[in-house]
Amino acid sequence: MAEPSRLEQLERRVRELEEELARERGGRPAPRARIESMSPEVTDSNPYSRLMALKRMGIVKDYEKIRTFTVAVVGVGGVGSVTAEMLTRCGIGKLLLFDYDKVELANMNRLFFQPHQAGLSKVQAAEHTLRYNLKKWVSKLHNYNITTLDNFEHFMDRISNGALEEGKPVDLVLSCVDNFEARMAINTACNELGQIWMESGVSENAVSGHIQLIIPGESACFA
Repeated sequence: MAEPSRLEQLERRVRELEEELARERGGRPAPRARIESMSPEVTDSNPYSRLMALKRMGIVKDYEKIRTFTVAVVGVGGVGSVTAEMLTRCGIGKLLLFDYDKVELANMNRLFFQPHQAGLSKVQAAEHTLRYNLKKWVSKLHNYNITTLDNFEHFMDRISNGALEEGKPVDLVLSCVDNFEARMAINTACNELGQIWMESGVSENAVSGHIQLIIPGESACFA
């Protein structure tokens, strides 16, 4: 395995210092270490016991396989932030987070961000928050607009090569964006790559929404 680059080493050190600072300021507990194996034992100390019940009930055959999956979450707002948190709690192997927006105090009514994160990019703030749920999880942050030409090409590259095993495609793309242009960019990329993705949205009055599974070549595309 390749040695971590100087930049990766510095980023890791910055994260460690941020965690130490947060604990000093608010007495926040350190994030729990990654549990190496998912035990089916039902105990209060097993964070996966409720999820492993899905295996005992026959709903899934091999729940532990979730640790090999990579999911790209595009848009880390009202839908995407909750989605990223739930995937992290479920034990997902790797998350790719895409968003170019910044955290604002106006977001505090519905998102999991904290007031002291105002001004940070949403992807950076999301990683800071999610890291307290699971210390050793794999994430890649992409703080850019996927609809511009250069960024779209990089977005396609990450979808086709950014899995847990570098060089392989992600398992699923989740569209959690709030505008038509971004949805069309995701639709175009996934159609070209044959990538399965899910489109989602919430109405302006927040009383209804939709989820659509799109399988290129089998189901209708978003457009």
